[in-house]
Amino acid sequence: MALQAAGRQSLVDTVVDQLRTQLTEGEWAVGDRIPTEHALAEQLGVGRNTVREAVRVLVHAGLLESRQGNGTFVRSTADPSAVLRGMRHAGALEVTEVRVALEAEAARLAAERRDTHDLLRLRAALATLHEEGDRNADADMAFHLAMVEATHNTAFIEVYRFFSVQVHEVLVHALGDRDMPPVDIAGHEALVAAVEAGDPVAADAAVRGLLKVPIDALRQLGVG
Repeated sequence: MALQAAGRQSLVDTVVDQLRTQLTEGEWAVGDRIPTEHALAEQLGVGRNTVREAVRVLVHAGLLESRQGNGTFVRSTADPSAVLRGMRHAGALEVTEVRVALEAEAARLAAERRDTHDLLRLRAALATLHEEGDRNADADMAFHLAMVEATHNTAFIEVYRFFSVQVHEVLVHALGDRDMPPVDIAGHEALVAAVEAGDPVAADAAVRGLLKVPIDALRQLGVG
């Protein structure tokens, strides 16, 4: 089924909806590689940046998977949009409080279960965070996903991937607001050190410490 051209209003949301429809209607099967950004942009009549943002949303939603150098592949055709729409009503503070619960436990598990590959990924994610700057939401999100994946708990990873859609949106808005503090890179370094040392208590404390900064800022700004 050919994609319909997107209108001018809410282009990214429109493209997300159209791609989601293609997925749920079986245009591409699980494991298939979807068309390139260039091809989708031509089909939809939008810019490649719009397609890139829409694909990123669906990657965070767990429907697509981006493989470096190979393209983007279908990960799932189950549509979580109804739950995501409900989560979008949650405020930045609410989302960040849930992050504490999820990421503190993930850090504890990661400290107990991490292997050499996990530590290499965490160090690489930390290096990217340094390179990209302390207001890059994508780099911060990639770091925390690497931490969660170090739990080696499939259910935990899937739940966090799903939740990370809302986390990413909150980060984008928060890091673009100069009243909010930047990413605490020193706190991320402490978290990696605790996981590397195999210390679940220190890893838990590191997560709570680095997330306390944005929580306190959001409360001071009166953000729900």
